Amino acid sequence: MHRETIAIGADHAGFAMKATLATDLAQMGYDVLDLGTNSEASVDYPDFGFAVGRAVASGEAVRGIVVCGTGIGISIAANRNPHVRAALCTCGLMAGLAREHNDANVLALGSRIIGIETARDCMRQFLSTRYGGDRHAGRVTKLSHIELEIVE
Repeated sequence: MHRETIAIGADHAGFAMKATLATDLAQMGYDVLDLGTNSEASVDYPDFGFAVGRAVASGEAVRGIVVCGTGIGISIAANRNPHVRAALCTCGLMAGLAREHNDANVLALGSRIIGIETARDCMRQFLSTRYGGDRHAGRVTKLSHIELEIVE
């Protein structure tokens, strides 16, 4: 059976949470593409949001997880890629609905906003929930079309 690859990245504020989630992902049977950062030394969150976005958009990873202090900046960075739908979530319900309704392919988390158990719940819901399609498909298609129009 082919294992799915999940890309994960964080800035210095999200480093500890990222490290814990990466370990959890491996224990859950996923291949982990850790795109950094690798310490709590100050770095720029856009670099890691862009990297995870590229990995998901290229198919190198099926989904991604990004973490910074609030989750806001790194989600904005990931969403700069027109093939990424990053959702900033603060509870498992949001993460599940982001997948089911919006076909989110990147989960964004704020390490200064939520604790590790909430982050784990978000991750589990994000990874276990399927996109619902049907009534949501037209809306998600509109998101992709406008993104591509803006880029072109």
